[in-house]
Amino acid sequence: MASGPAVDEKSIKALLNLVSDWDDTLNFFLNGTKVTLEQPDPEVTLLEYLRGVGLTGTKLGCSEGGCGACTVVVSQYNPTTKKIYHASVNACLAPLASVDGKHVITVEGIGSSQRPHPTQERIAKFHGSQCGFCTPGIVMSLYALLRNNPDPSPHDVEEAFDGNLCRCTGYRPILDAAQSFSTGAAKTSGGGGGCAKRGTGGCCMDKKDGKEGGGCGGGFKEIDDGKPIKRFTPPGFIELTPDSELIFPPALKRHEFKALAYGNKRKRWLRPATVEQLLQIKQILPSAKIIGGSTETQIEVKFKAMNYSISVYVGDIPELRQFSLEEDHLRIGANITLTDLESVAKQAIEHYGPARGQPFAAILKQLRYFAGRQIRNVGTPAGNLATASPISDLNPVLMATNSVLTASTADGESLLPMTKFFTGYRQTALPSDGILSSIKVPIAKPKNEFIRAYKQAKRKDDDIAIVNAALRVSLDDNLVIENINLVYGGMAAVTKSATKAEEYLVGKKWGTPETLEGAMNALEQDFNLPFGVPGGMAQYRKSLALGFFYRFWNEVQAELSGEVDADVIPEIEREISTGSRDAKASVAYEQKILGKDIAHVAAMKQVAGEAIYTDDIPHQQGQLYGKLVLSAKAHAKLLKVDGSAALEMPGVKAFITHKDFHDPMANYWGAPVSDELFLAVDEVFTHGQPIAIVLADTAAQAEAAVRAVRVEYEELPAILTMEEAIEKESFFAHNHSIINGEPVEEAFKKADRVIEGVSRMGGQEHFYLETNAVVIVPKGEDGEVEVYSCTQNPTETQAYVAQVMNVQANKVVTKVKRLGGGFGGKETRSIQIAGICGLAAKVVGKPVRMMLNRDEDMMTSGQRHPFLSRWKVGVMNSGKIVALDADVFANGGWTQDLSAAVVDRSLSHIDNCYKIPNIHVRGRICKTNTMSNTAFRGFGGPQGLFIAESYIEQIADTLGMPADKVREINMYKDAETTHFNQVLEDWFVPLMYKQVKEEADYEARRKAVDEFNATHKWKKRGLSLIPTKFGISFTALFLNQAGALVHIYHDGSVLVAHGGTEMGQGLHTKMAMIAAEALGVPLEDVHISETATNTVANTSSTAASASSDLNGYAIWNACQQLNERLKPYREKLGADAPMSKVAHAAYFDRVNLSANGFYKTPEIGYVWGENKGKMFFYFTQGVALSEVEIDCLTGDHTAIRTDLKMDVGRSINPAVDYGQIEGAFVQGQGLYTIEESLWQRNTGQLFTRGPGAYKIPGFRDIPQTFNVSLLKDVEWKNLRTIQRSRGVGEPPLFLGSSVFFAIRDALKAARKEFGETSTLQLFAPATAERIRVSCADPIVKRAQVPRKKGEDSWWVYI
Repeated sequence: MASGPAVDEKSIKALLNLVSDWDDTLNFFLNGTKVTLEQPDPEVTLLEYLRGVGLTGTKLGCSEGGCGACTVVVSQYNPTTKKIYHASVNACLAPLASVDGKHVITVEGIGSSQRPHPTQERIAKFHGSQCGFCTPGIVMSLYALLRNNPDPSPHDVEEAFDGNLCRCTGYRPILDAAQSFSTGAAKTSGGGGGCAKRGTGGCCMDKKDGKEGGGCGGGFKEIDDGKPIKRFTPPGFIELTPDSELIFPPALKRHEFKALAYGNKRKRWLRPATVEQLLQIKQILPSAKIIGGSTETQIEVKFKAMNYSISVYVGDIPELRQFSLEEDHLRIGANITLTDLESVAKQAIEHYGPARGQPFAAILKQLRYFAGRQIRNVGTPAGNLATASPISDLNPVLMATNSVLTASTADGESLLPMTKFFTGYRQTALPSDGILSSIKVPIAKPKNEFIRAYKQAKRKDDDIAIVNAALRVSLDDNLVIENINLVYGGMAAVTKSATKAEEYLVGKKWGTPETLEGAMNALEQDFNLPFGVPGGMAQYRKSLALGFFYRFWNEVQAELSGEVDADVIPEIEREISTGSRDAKASVAYEQKILGKDIAHVAAMKQVAGEAIYTDDIPHQQGQLYGKLVLSAKAHAKLLKVDGSAALEMPGVKAFITHKDFHDPMANYWGAPVSDELFLAVDEVFTHGQPIAIVLADTAAQAEAAVRAVRVEYEELPAILTMEEAIEKESFFAHNHSIINGEPVEEAFKKADRVIEGVSRMGGQEHFYLETNAVVIVPKGEDGEVEVYSCTQNPTETQAYVAQVMNVQANKVVTKVKRLGGGFGGKETRSIQIAGICGLAAKVVGKPVRMMLNRDEDMMTSGQRHPFLSRWKVGVMNSGKIVALDADVFANGGWTQDLSAAVVDRSLSHIDNCYKIPNIHVRGRICKTNTMSNTAFRGFGGPQGLFIAESYIEQIADTLGMPADKVREINMYKDAETTHFNQVLEDWFVPLMYKQVKEEADYEARRKAVDEFNATHKWKKRGLSLIPTKFGISFTALFLNQAGALVHIYHDGSVLVAHGGTEMGQGLHTKMAMIAAEALGVPLEDVHISETATNTVANTSSTAASASSDLNGYAIWNACQQLNERLKPYREKLGADAPMSKVAHAAYFDRVNLSANGFYKTPEIGYVWGENKGKMFFYFTQGVALSEVEIDCLTGDHTAIRTDLKMDVGRSINPAVDYGQIEGAFVQGQGLYTIEESLWQRNTGQLFTRGPGAYKIPGFRDIPQTFNVSLLKDVEWKNLRTIQRSRGVGEPPLFLGSSVFFAIRDALKAARKEFGETSTLQLFAPATAERIRVSCADPIVKRAQVPRKKGEDSWWVYI
């Protein structure tokens, strides 16, 4: 374990003497109850404490404050504002010392499923909770907003969630629910998130007494005077009444913040109450770690194993949180929170006026996208400065404004100019015994001084900068530059001034072309980055440095009324999110229960924090915690694995390796090919491969012990990328192809043109909010064991746990209550830790629990497969495709896992919706030294479909035709046959394509986009209309089966068990609806407890979008059996007799009230090679139209609008299906735009292994207008599924690529603007970097960085 600076014994004794009379007791309130902790554990975070006392509604999602799952509210008296403030904070980062004298409120404290808080109720009833793992954190962010501001604006509402992530919903229903509290609800509530009443499907918008209902925004009307609209509570909802909230405890108003000191030999916390006390500590022990918000320190402790033996919490020292508006400057306490700094900056702008207040406008702008609200509520300027991050957003502003820091020591104060503060990477001029006490920010001149700040990141909200800048210039009356500061972050190891450009510009006249060109030349010299610069993206970063200055130049010119390149000035700004759903899509086929919008059956438990996930299961007697020893090399021989030091550590009970298996073959796992090891033997094949497991009494003890394990390696060559694997012919044996029509070479000869291209797309991290977790409980008799796992695959989990524990499967029961998201990532990869923990439990004979950290999960669990295709198409000049030849490669990682089936599905989807008469496509799996890639929503389909749309786009470019025309020309017609010889039935893509065009006003918008592009140089818009068809069925025939067990009890209640797992997709909700409809009972009388292998055996994994089809029909089958048995009693008692009476009568006649249902998909059975047989039972279809705008100067983009229509047949539950469609679309949008996985070249390690580096879409990344509808008014003649519904989980995901192809359309306009005529090759994801360097403008061209011989890029894209 890494340690902080060494501490001598003399200093420690002096320090202990200083704090000997300090208090050692924490006093705070928790959900209204006073808590007193004497000598608390100094290493426990607030989250660990809360979960330890049973408040498990607060979740652990990432441990780095990046996902918001752990959000709680800490209410406190704010010494800056002199008011009570309810701060949303990340409990995973908050030290326990930070809550003394405050009121901690968790999701359990504000309401329950029976008596919910209005925030909880609305998110549940607006369908804003799917898997539910992120929901408590989202609820608490909304709760904090409303406690501080009961009448928030629509912008306030959206901003409140910038520190929260959700992977399931697509955010729209959450925003609809939250906006119902806003003053602008009339303008933002059109999303139709719904307020379905449990079990009825009713809505407050229904007609009442012949009049339209007023709820869900329907009762709001525009007010002409422009004043805010008063918040309105929709009928049927609990009203938000601020006076009924948990009060701020009166005792805390009288709380005296005493100096605190507590801890043990390993670590101590000090909490001085005054600056004097703090300076005494620093005088005695300069190395003491100062903690403000702990937003970086806790990450160092958790992920870098830093051990700070003395930590000093300074968040409760009032003197460090004051501010004053002086005549020529603003003075702020260095430890003011960033949230308070926002407020102070606004006051300063108002006080000094717009011109003199420019420094504070720059600060405010940088804070707008600085982390999330939870971080801003605790983070401080002093923390930014002291950590000396080269990408801090605030530091460039403070440097550019010539701010001055006041450093205080016990001997007095000293002034530190910001321009001289940073002395090296993560090094400053702050005296070792000093603290930053205040910051003096000078105001600007009233005339001819200009200050601006800029930032570009991968994602707009809550992301660290790639490059940021603060630029300031002061001119004389003749516009000659008197002085200038051009300060950049992200361009060097420190926040850096562009000194050559500054020297050049001083004395030059502002506004002349010569001055601009000279400045750009000098900037190139300032930032002459090498190709392999640490952090990568050399050309992009350089282009941003130049681009920011060019934007600044033009902003100043506009102020001076000079010559302006006006289009470069505005940055992309989002409107408030809106959207719509067609609420009448299912009216034609609604039944008593089926076809209605009904909320997720567990939604109210999820919003109240009552829903139980795997790691929420109570502590088992004798339980041990497991922690994995993971490989630190991508490929190496294992020379030595020594756990002796770990076994000597406190609490450690066992160190287990492959030698502990009863049989070496029991170490092998994997489906369908068992080629993966649970624990490495003599060699490791990927960074993060499990080598051993350590067991200890606590998770922290196990984690510490893992770091003591000594592993010696002999490194071997590693293959990371598909290109490397192809070059070295490193493939798995699987080698399928599909051939149809005449030989493609013959077909090519008949084509007018043969076009060749390459398509490449990266992988995608599942980023389910709940990481993989398992609890193994040996029962102590006959080798029986219970396995609690968050798996999509209970049966395979059962089989492998039985294998490693050397018992039959009938001794192992796998139980799954729910998953906090899965998306395919827990279909096979969850088995890895279940098997390892099963072995551990077998060895020690005790329960074993493990939950992976986010970084561990991302390193070990695999991703969506990256794909590479080299293709050739033959096409006629009319646009008609006559032939396709393609080699398709997937990066499988180090084992096969499900890669074969993934590649197979990509080959079957490489046509998308287009008839190609002659085709030959081949698929190979690249064997590399990365983690084993696995199933992910779409399962190869999105990759194959992406290849299809890529060649469509290139055909259009080559022929000079609109891409939508090429699509229409080649689109399948009803009853035509695919390249794998399957007839298309109920084929509605052409109809939906036409409907979306008409409903979304495509032609007019296409014209508007073209006009926009003709009149804008640096902003471009694009439009793309993408269709999809997705085959529904497991490609492995045997998996297309399901069982169910239905019990009816005396009281008429019904218990249903089926083989599918609930992971947020609403499967249990749909299954309960099917059972209720089939049996004629109210929905509330049907219960599904869990998925377990002892109730339904031999289950298929919950995957392939087939679970509703399979399990639904199995339940229907069981219910039909029961209905047949109950028929005589219904006839006797009457059709309206309640089930309680019917079941009671049947029971006393000794009728079996339990039934086992079964279903297998008919007709299917494709034969590879022969290219015959039916591959899929049917196809789910859809169309999406997306419009985007890109900023050619930065690569930033926004999705302006998406119109999406899906054919889901006769929907079982439209609200659930809409949630799946929106969630899948946004996940697909992330796949094709911002989600980028990067590997470190020097270690072969995944770099993007947490929310800090890996960016999924957030609340403000979704389309600004998001309209979704379901196909209706058609007849599904051949659809023979349960209720004639279609699977919906995976198919919409590819439609997210409409944003990618719209970006490509915009880029074509940009390249045309700048004279670039070559065909655009755009790989996915279309990150800001790829967008920017594809623009081909003069600035990006002058930013080009040549690659020198032997020079490699910093990152590896596998």
